[in-house]
Amino acid sequence: MKGSKGIPALQLVVLNKLIEKFTRPPSNFFSGLFPITQYDSDSIEWDIEYGSGGMTPFVAPGSVAPAIGIDGLGSASAKAAFWKEKMYFDEEFLNNLREPGSVATYMKAERILAKGAKKLRWRVDRRREWMNCSMLLNGTLSYIQQGGIKFTVSYGIPTSHMVTLDDSRNWQDGASRNPVEDIFDAKQLIADDAMVVPNYAVMNSQMLKVLLFDTQIQALLAKSAFGNGDLFSRPTQVIANLLGIGNITLYDELYEVQAWLTATVGSTTIYLDDVSDFEVGGKARFYKMTEYNSYEDEVITAVDVANGTITVGQQPDYAFVGGRDKVVMRKKFIPDNVFFMFADSQDGTKIAEFMEAPYGNSRRWGFFADTKDEWDPEGVWLRVQDKGLPVLYYPDTTYKITAFDLDEY
Repeated sequence: MKGSKGIPALQLVVLNKLIEKFTRPPSNFFSGLFPITQYDSDSIEWDIEYGSGGMTPFVAPGSVAPAIGIDGLGSASAKAAFWKEKMYFDEEFLNNLREPGSVATYMKAERILAKGAKKLRWRVDRRREWMNCSMLLNGTLSYIQQGGIKFTVSYGIPTSHMVTLDDSRNWQDGASRNPVEDIFDAKQLIADDAMVVPNYAVMNSQMLKVLLFDTQIQALLAKSAFGNGDLFSRPTQVIANLLGIGNITLYDELYEVQAWLTATVGSTTIYLDDVSDFEVGGKARFYKMTEYNSYEDEVITAVDVANGTITVGQQPDYAFVGGRDKVVMRKKFIPDNVFFMFADSQDGTKIAEFMEAPYGNSRRWGFFADTKDEWDPEGVWLRVQDKGLPVLYYPDTTYKITAFDLDEY
């Protein structure tokens, strides 16, 4: 068996250089905003600070300089998360990569390799983005540790910075709704607690639509320089100016998780091979794999990692078969009902970092790809791995408004 031996494109040095040249997902907003640091072990430790903005005191000449601490200093620690997956290439693919004298066949095989490697790379990067989003928007991050135990990190974001509006105040149809006042109150709280001004706001297009058609916002803009139609031609800039926010980022990207049914569907309790990434409120799409584009959608009402089940609001009409059919959940990084603000820096320091942790026998950091030959049938596996954890140093620089109930939207 030759396997992948002698194929230049599958040599680890060549393969990893190829993957490093791929463009990263341009939509991964949070991953591109904060720095990356290589930590010395997989037990990540970081400091947490609340408040800042102090000044050096006056002292008499010749006296001893007073020592200071860091206001509200705390510390946190957690084991780094580890994620990996692989893709199989069969013997026909291997033979095409080594076949002499056929440039067209070789180039086709290289395209297949590049497409597969890029897909794996983007999935790894998307996982990092999901981790950053979960940390900042939810104040927590849950992942699987050794032994299959689900572990949750809490980042210490104050509950006063994670506000869910009541029915009368909700931005969709609340009788007392006032998004402009709510946003100004949020800015003031960040300034009072962290002594910084938020310079970013993030939402998706559905939330932008809610703000665009809010009667109070339209009334304010009718009296301003933007009353001539600019609200709809460049909405994010107009609303950013109105609310005094430096940057409004529209973030409509979605992520997808999927799992195979391990038992035929016969109730609202669904058994899957991996439920760790499914979330309450997400939409579970059941696919009948024997028919093209045949599916049913149900809303997830509960997730039980220990028993490997999700619960949906209504039993699917069709008896989807265990071991054959699958369930896919697609969800937006920024939900339709969330308006999120933050300051990306505090006293000249970024509020968050992504800590890469060492892994493997060769003690590597960050993304890495490798291969393994399969004996029968002959082929090769391409595997990608990554390990790390996002950390948040200044939890009170963020503010999340859950503006209405998605079930009613």
